Amino acid sequence: MKARKITTTLLIALFGICMVTAQTMTQKRADQFFYKFAYAKAIPEYEQMVVSGKNTAHAYQRLAECYLMLRDFEKSLPYFKRFINEPETPTTYYFKYAMALKSSGQETEALKWMKLYKKFHKNDARLKQFLKDGNLASVVFNSNERYEVEPVHFNTRYSEFGSFVHDGQLYFSSSRKENTSDDTYDWNNESWLDIFHVTEGSTIDVPKKFQGEINSKFHESSMVFSTDYKNDTIIYFTRNSYFQNKESFYTKKENKKIENLNNLKIFKAEKIEGEWKVTRNLKTNADHYSTGHPTVNSNRTLLYFASDRPGGYGGTDIYYCKIHPRGGVGQPVNAGPIINTPGNEMFPFINNEGQLFFSSDGHVGFGQLDVFAAVMDGEGKFTDVINLGKPLNSEKDDFGYYALDNGIDGYVSSNRKGGKGSDDIYKFKFIPSLMLEGTVTDAINLKPLDSVTISLFDQRTGELVNQTLTDAQGRYELMVDRGQNYMIEAVRKTHPHKHVYFSTQTVQRTTKSMVQDILMEPVIDVKLLAGLNKIYFDFNKSDIRPDAAHELNKVVKLMTETYPEMIIRLESHTDPVGSHSYNDQLSSKRAKSTYEYLIANGIPRHRIISFKGYGKRKLINDCTGLKDCGQDQLELNRRTEFPVVQLSSNYLVKSK
Repeated sequence: MKARKITTTLLIALFGICMVTAQTMTQKRADQFFYKFAYAKAIPEYEQMVVSGKNTAHAYQRLAECYLMLRDFEKSLPYFKRFINEPETPTTYYFKYAMALKSSGQETEALKWMKLYKKFHKNDARLKQFLKDGNLASVVFNSNERYEVEPVHFNTRYSEFGSFVHDGQLYFSSSRKENTSDDTYDWNNESWLDIFHVTEGSTIDVPKKFQGEINSKFHESSMVFSTDYKNDTIIYFTRNSYFQNKESFYTKKENKKIENLNNLKIFKAEKIEGEWKVTRNLKTNADHYSTGHPTVNSNRTLLYFASDRPGGYGGTDIYYCKIHPRGGVGQPVNAGPIINTPGNEMFPFINNEGQLFFSSDGHVGFGQLDVFAAVMDGEGKFTDVINLGKPLNSEKDDFGYYALDNGIDGYVSSNRKGGKGSDDIYKFKFIPSLMLEGTVTDAINLKPLDSVTISLFDQRTGELVNQTLTDAQGRYELMVDRGQNYMIEAVRKTHPHKHVYFSTQTVQRTTKSMVQDILMEPVIDVKLLAGLNKIYFDFNKSDIRPDAAHELNKVVKLMTETYPEMIIRLESHTDPVGSHSYNDQLSSKRAKSTYEYLIANGIPRHRIISFKGYGKRKLINDCTGLKDCGQDQLELNRRTEFPVVQLSSNYLVKSK
């Protein structure tokens, strides 16, 4: 029987661990979708957190932001209302809530929250930015997400751009000269672009030119690997119109001036007998316009590219076409006016969640070409675009965005100041908010404490940043920013307030979470520790009533389970009605009844060192009798107290 009980207990404990792990994984999965701009996929994960009751404050905040990004303002507002009025809500959400209200037509309410936001953030220029260009998603995104950017070691004084990683190799385009006899391109006096590759992540590997037919006497760039219907590896790439040793030109006549243009086209290469051969000129191509910068989604069902073909919205637009099961491509479809502008959109990239990234000089940005992320709803419809902000974008051209499957690391190309050449490749790391996690434990029994209010404050401003409660296992989780100094205040009515100071200033960028466990000393008060209500006795009696027994059972549990080394005294008191002799006798009987009940229910005698009745000798108010006090005031003096002598063998309580 005992073995069966132990087994059952273990199963229950393991089930609890599995539940906690599953809930933690749900949040991690939801946050990963959020960081990859896959808001439609993140929503059901955050909703699951709400159902399970796991870190609901974080879930409500993220759900509000997800619907805000998807421009579904009506659905975002109920989630904002779940937390926006709570005192622990970070004031940064006032701005986002105002944006949602404004976008849903509630101008008056939006103005109220914007004014409240300005009280805390007087110098925030984002309000003017929003009023100027209305780019809601970019304004919201750039308020709290960051990138770290650094140049790769293989940049030269020539052009390097356009990255793609396959089987541990980083492929890119470069106009670097391998031989002094290499031809130069008159437009910028550099060599013609070729495809090179280098070991991804290496800081010393020397790039090598890609072998096979892909590199030619013209420009090659924007190479991506895919597979065909036989699951054989293939390559799509961009090249001037040169196929099967033939050049194609488009003759353009303007103001009696004749130009022969060699436009860009997308070609397909296959590995035949161990060598890469260029096998197809895609039907998306034409001599009289350019088509290039291909990218393929993970399922190999869609090919995205840029083109200045007729019928677009501006200079170059983003298009896509279906890839047929047998490998051919369908008719090009313009990605539409959410993505494309009267300016230039180019260098599309599809990540492993199906999210589109691209560069544009037509959307509001920081310089010329900037990198943007497209926001899609649950049906795959584009709803908005997000400028990825500085430092990933700069005052110059930023393009050729490529992200690894982890959604954290990637590459971008730029001609920003400080580079080695006209275009350089930079490695970036997306720095999401840091997860702070820990367990709050009782300092005496080392058991986890549930329902502890964890408040996070900015040390510099004193502002409340975030707040949560510990769960049944004493665990808590909070999102924090890097490079900050914080103070945690842990509060539970059974334990005095505990302040813990910590910093994220030196946390490495590869660190995704940090642990801050907290020990809390209990209060020296049995009533608070046990959660006691008043213990009543019938008039002129000392018998333990059923309601009193219920309360004393809490003391038994406290002394046998919570603090099994606790030692107490018992003191019983009466109101001032009656003589000293009468009240001394009555209180002594009640103290003895209480003592005997506790002993009978499992408390060893040596852990109650005394029980004594004090009658009316220790009143807690100024009552003298029925003449000057009501029944409520008299009743306050009728009490049983449990002074603590020892909490554990190592914790003796100082006598007062």
